[in-house]
Amino acid sequence: QVQLVESGGGLVQAGGSLTLSCAASGSTFRLYVMAWYRQPPGKQRESVAHITRDGITNYADSVKDRFTISRDNTKNTMRLQMNSLKPEDTAVYYCKAYNALLGDFWGQGTQVTVSS
Repeated sequence: QVQLVESGGGLVQAGGSLTLSCAASGSTFRLYVMAWYRQPPGKQRESVAHITRDGITNYADSVKDRFTISRDNTKNTMRLQMNSLKPEDTAVYYCKAYNALLGDFWGQGTQVTVSS
C-alpha cells in the first residue's frame, strides 16, 4: 500500500506558474505508474498527465506543451510543473498511483485556482 500527499496548490493569475508535488510513502513507489488528475468545479475528474515507471509521459491535449510531469524514484516524489496557466485549469488536482497487481491509490487533492 502507498499513501500519497499532494502539495503546492494555490491561487495564481492567468499566465502564471505553479508546481505541484506528490509525496509517497513506502518502498514500492518505483513500481507504480503515477498520474495527475483534476476535477474542475461541477465537472467530472479528468486525466491530466501520466508517467510510467521508466519515465515515459503522456498528457491530455488541453495541457500539452504547458505542463510537465516528472518523478524521482529515489525520493518517492512526483511533480507537475504547470506553466501558462489558464482560468480553465482551475480544479482540485489529485495524485494517483496505480499498479495492476498492487492496486490504485489516490491523494486527498490540492486546490489550484487561476484568476483571470
